[in-house]
Amino acid sequence: MKGSIIDDRRATAVHMSAEELQRYSRHLIMPEVTAEGQKRLKVARALCIGAGGLGSPAALYLAAAGMGTIGIVDFDNVDLSNLQRQILHGTKDIGRGKLESARDRLRDMNPEIEIELHNCRFSSENASQIVCDYDIVVDGSDNFATRYLSNDVCVFERKPNVYGSVFRFEGQTTVFAPHLGGPCYRCLFPEPPPPDSVPNCAQAGVLGVLPGIIGMLQAIETIKLIVGIGEPLIGRLLHFDALKIKFRELNLRRDPRCPVCGETPTIFSPIDYDQFCGAREEQSVPAMSVHELKQKMDAREPFELIDVREPFEYEIARIDGAKLIPLGEIGERLDEIQREQPIVVHCHSGQRSAQAVRLLQQRGFNNVCNLEGGIDAWSDHIDPSVPKY
Repeated sequence: MKGSIIDDRRATAVHMSAEELQRYSRHLIMPEVTAEGQKRLKVARALCIGAGGLGSPAALYLAAAGMGTIGIVDFDNVDLSNLQRQILHGTKDIGRGKLESARDRLRDMNPEIEIELHNCRFSSENASQIVCDYDIVVDGSDNFATRYLSNDVCVFERKPNVYGSVFRFEGQTTVFAPHLGGPCYRCLFPEPPPPDSVPNCAQAGVLGVLPGIIGMLQAIETIKLIVGIGEPLIGRLLHFDALKIKFRELNLRRDPRCPVCGETPTIFSPIDYDQFCGAREEQSVPAMSVHELKQKMDAREPFELIDVREPFEYEIARIDGAKLIPLGEIGERLDEIQREQPIVVHCHSGQRSAQAVRLLQQRGFNNVCNLEGGIDAWSDHIDPSVPKY
């Protein structure tokens, strides 16, 4: 790719104040950037999907660089467990909306920029309307439905999609931009993985600094595309292993059969992504709410509560009376579970326990159900003394 994604007619019409000249002086003295590139940044509009682990460093560095307008989509509140990695927010922000916290932090970082807040869930109903007003999208989402949605809308609107993801000690980033000659997300992943097969950060954990590295790389790619310098990660995926401090680069190709950006596309507008990402889900398992579980306990009804988390999780928090049988061991320890009693299975948030329920059903256990929301919901709604993690 050569050149900026910004129309220079927009950039030439703006002027920089004396304060801006001083603020961005380290950019201006670089021959690859100069005042011309800084003006492109000033008129550019970037949308960050999410104000979490990836969106935090990306938005902070885009603000510091002088991105003219930063839009943020989020509808969540700041939680104590966020602060290990979501550096837009501080302890004083716990309980506040992430958008409010992000706005205050970014304004403190750079009062010269505009901040637009979209306090909503990024959905099929609003995605196109939101994205069309921006030049580029920085996808910091943490679920497959949003990733497919942001990809498809960016293809339809011809906007670069700066993608990032993290998992435990590994992260990756690339730029999806079929209109600039590269592939899209669907070229790599035509179908989502089966539900519950890929744990998210709340279930598997993530090294707190890792989203900082990937989010900064997303900010770098965004700036390069706007200023019009370097070689963007179009058609290349950069993988980072934090344990080895090792980068690997993988070449990506467009899929001519891609239903969105291929030669004969079949998808021309947003679809129901929750249904799409759940289409391969097996029949839903029987479930019980934490309130129903508490009623059974208070009534002293006979049942067995199985905890399928890992031992280190059990040491952090537990529900009194639960028997620990990690998911990976449950197939070998069936004789420890009483078939004649009702069985309630729980994990951290309900996904691993749903897998365990299906496994037990396959092994002939009939009276078994999943605890909705897991121990997290138990802490939220029944016993706040149970630590959240």
